[in-house]
Amino acid sequence: MSLNLTGVTLTYPDGEDRLTALDQVTLDVPKGTLTVVAGPSGSGKSSLLAVAATLVTPDSGTVTVDGTSTTGMSRRARTDLRRRSVGIVFQQPNLLASLTAVEQLQVMAQIDGRRPARARGRAMELLAAVGLAAQAGRRPHQLSGGQRQRVNIARALMNDPTVLLVDEPTSALDHERGAAVIDLLARLTHERGTATVLVTHDRTHLTAADQVAEVDDGRLTRCALRPPAPAANRR
Repeated sequence: MSLNLTGVTLTYPDGEDRLTALDQVTLDVPKGTLTVVAGPSGSGKSSLLAVAATLVTPDSGTVTVDGTSTTGMSRRARTDLRRRSVGIVFQQPNLLASLTAVEQLQVMAQIDGRRPARARGRAMELLAAVGLAAQAGRRPHQLSGGQRQRVNIARALMNDPTVLLVDEPTSALDHERGAAVIDLLARLTHERGTATVLVTHDRTHLTAADQVAEVDDGRLTRCALRPPAPAANRR
């Protein structure tokens, strides 16, 4: 398993009491599969993603990323693990206005200490994978909303993560562009072998999933893993 949550409980202060955001959640995400975590607003989806990303430490339970348990890790060690093994696609692309599409990706590699020439080659490869090779020299204001989200996805893959975490990637897109982004994520997951978790309240995205997890009031109420589709049927 590339991502495993076992018995995870997370609470937040709520006046004199504590509010339970996640209640004994267990979830296995095999490599090369897309898990869609569905549920209404306030159900615990974002908390699950934050715990999986090691951005938040749970009260109890274990989180294992690519075979490494995060229990007892220092903040610096968790940061290193995220940089090495976890890609995060935020709800809003938050691209840097002054940088071109290819430069958005190069920055990620440079932070990780990679050589500029090698970083550019990797960035161009990923932009081609998301269908944006021809837009590599364009800045965010020259790209459509769907194109900006594709740059966001490519940027998250820049350091070749084993785990990809995606937060409501279609919330600012229309149905057609949103469906294209979901299809792209499914294809990249299968091609690159990432353990991908996508949280959404839009149930139309469930058909793209290899595994569907339902979250309600902080509890994982249902989790079904579908048999992998034949390679010829995958995009």
